[in-house]
Amino acid sequence: MRLALSLENLIDNLQKLPTIGPKTAQRLALYILKMPEAEARNLAAAILEARDRIKPCIECGMLCDTERCNICEDDQRDSSTICVVGETSDVMAIERTGYRGRYFVLNKDFHVMDDNALDGLNLKLFSDRLAGGAVREVVLALNPDIDGEIMSRYLAGVTNKFGVRVTRPAHGLPVGGNIEYADEITLRRALEGRREF
Repeated sequence: MRLALSLENLIDNLQKLPTIGPKTAQRLALYILKMPEAEARNLAAAILEARDRIKPCIECGMLCDTERCNICEDDQRDSSTICVVGETSDVMAIERTGYRGRYFVLNKDFHVMDDNALDGLNLKLFSDRLAGGAVREVVLALNPDIDGEIMSRYLAGVTNKFGVRVTRPAHGLPVGGNIEYADEITLRRALEGRREF
């Protein structure tokens, strides 16, 4: 069955979003078409406004609609600790834990096989923050995959040049998980990161 071209176009464009497959894109498209016109126009306007106004914070790289984000503007934050993350969504997750330090957001997918993996990461800004002397600890909270591991090692090397302590979140078994299903690396890290009980 051939769909209307504009509907196909909407479905195709929705599929370009992460984690949206063909069926979900179709459901979303049909939902959007059933929305009252004012709501659909508000949705389109919100997307365009966010696209136009959101940019990286000049200090940490987190996406925001001002020159400096609200975290960098907050004088109550601990400026001696910087948590390095891959995306703004990682900041949102870590904020839920009550972390009160500062951040450095890479805002770029980096892949070890990519010849330009370091391009666009603004590592000069990272080095400048370390050179200022106020930072005493860098927490490398990148994804625990091969790309995150290699980037963590690279950033640890940069950080060590400034005599700043480098840490990373403990890796371990998820609550409710079964040991028999854990991969070797997760199990090894869980055992290495064990604490007094």
